[in-house]
Amino acid sequence: MGTDLTTKAARRWAPSRVLPAVAGDHRAAAQAFAKKSKASETLRGYDADWTAFKAFCAAHGHPSLPAPPAAVAEFLASEQARGCKAATLTRRLASIRYRHRLNGHPSPTDDEVVRAVLAGIKREIGSEQIPKAAATADLIGAMLATCPDTLTGKRDRALIALGFAGAFRRSELVALEVADLTETADGLRVIVRKSKTDATGQGQEVAILRGRRLRPVEAVATWLAAAGITEGPIFRQINKSGRVLPGALTGESAATAVKRAAARAGLDPAAFAGHSLRRGFLTSAAKAGASIFKMMDVSRHKSVETLRRYVKDADAFNNHAGENFL
Repeated sequence: MGTDLTTKAARRWAPSRVLPAVAGDHRAAAQAFAKKSKASETLRGYDADWTAFKAFCAAHGHPSLPAPPAAVAEFLASEQARGCKAATLTRRLASIRYRHRLNGHPSPTDDEVVRAVLAGIKREIGSEQIPKAAATADLIGAMLATCPDTLTGKRDRALIALGFAGAFRRSELVALEVADLTETADGLRVIVRKSKTDATGQGQEVAILRGRRLRPVEAVATWLAAAGITEGPIFRQINKSGRVLPGALTGESAATAVKRAAARAGLDPAAFAGHSLRRGFLTSAAKAGASIFKMMDVSRHKSVETLRRYVKDADAFNNHAGENFL
């Protein structure tokens, strides 16, 4: 399936609907570039949010585009009553804002009433986001040990081992291609063509050690050889008959592979997802006493402060301020 902008969601947000003023010989090129301004996963999320808002407006007699601030405020209250968390509501507003601005309308989400409603909801239900569990090195070892010796098992083992070893985001992991890997005596050099912190595609390199316990390089080599993959996407779909398909896995499929391995290892699959691999590597590195700057070499965080929370979680009881008197 892949994550390109040929998805149904991407087509709904296609600039041909929102760039009526673009004309001339370069109109198609302008529209193609505009499509790339947002990641496809972001567009899918926006599509679901907008569909929900449009359905609410239709049911309550409000126009959805442009929408009055009162409609957005009522929508927030309705979604909260359905059990939506503050983070989901914030994303809903981002979708509504994006749709209005693309179509040349002032965004109703900027209205003070809408801001006040969201702030009140956050005070009422809280806005804390509970992160997925960190799949630390020991847990990764248990997950890898349960992967069956099948084609799907080999793929999942390689995906989990490499995802952990490179602290990759799931979108980065499923976007990797064979050409992005260079094997060296010490392991692999992996080029991440685009990422959350490198949307313009300058490229970032990650060093993957061969390892003695988890052996991610060996897992990747085994999968590629078994699948007969010599070019194109590394992690691909496998159909029910066991045939490897040409399209790359989606981020959701990568998360499902992690959950599947967690369940086989006797862990709660609901506590784990794609981000568990990235979080797990950083937590394991912090516990092992790795330099925060060496951790940043792998994770490619731009801010030390952002990375600090992983170190804080791992070192919560080490050198505690009350160690000598509590």
